[in-house]
Amino acid sequence: MFRKFGEMILLGLETFRALPLCWRHRKKILEQFYVMGNESLLMACILAIFIGGVIALQSGPVMVERGIASTVGGLVGLSLCKELSPVMMSVLAAGRVGSAIAAEIGSMRVYQEIDALRTMSINPIHYLVLPRVVAMTVAVPMLVIFANLFGWVGGALVSMGNPDINIPWRAYFNSLNSLVDIRDILSGVLKSVVFAVLIAVVSCYMGLQTSGGPRGIGKSVTQAVVYSLVLILIFDYLATRILMIIL
Repeated sequence: MFRKFGEMILLGLETFRALPLCWRHRKKILEQFYVMGNESLLMACILAIFIGGVIALQSGPVMVERGIASTVGGLVGLSLCKELSPVMMSVLAAGRVGSAIAAEIGSMRVYQEIDALRTMSINPIHYLVLPRVVAMTVAVPMLVIFANLFGWVGGALVSMGNPDINIPWRAYFNSLNSLVDIRDILSGVLKSVVFAVLIAVVSCYMGLQTSGGPRGIGKSVTQAVVYSLVLILIFDYLATRILMIIL
């Protein structure tokens, strides 16, 4: 396990050193960004609406009973932008995009396409890993922003439509506006950047380490998703701690 984590760190560092080559690979980066966003945006918005609705549904009646119904909007807003949106969108990206990356690169590894790239003096990390890491680093924070917006709307719809809560639209968003500021939104976006890099590097690493035919590809995909989810939760705590000090 420690050997794998060490090799992942080395792969991440080598990818970071290749960042000046982004302009050369801009076409592949844009292609990867479009694929990642196209695969995940609709699901992210639907997921966010229901997450916001569930938070309002569970917390709203309790706050109404205690006479603090005016804070429901702020609670939904803070829960989404600081924690739930970055974590859930990263989990979604790991399951949908990370698994696809591991499967694609793993297939290239098994069928010796990566060896062919090396034969043509093409660095696989520059050609395969760099575009996916950069595209993921941009795509996941954008998904988080969309998730915030749709989650806030989902909470507002439930707050208005549920007779146990019955909070007007304007009161809901006034509460959200008074409790959520730009630092809270920025906190979630910065966390999502960290998660995106982790997912992309782990998925690419697992793909590059694939061996053993189709069975090995399936194993690499499973490991990529599992490692990504574990690292997301670990770094969620670490990033939250650091951002509490900085912001």
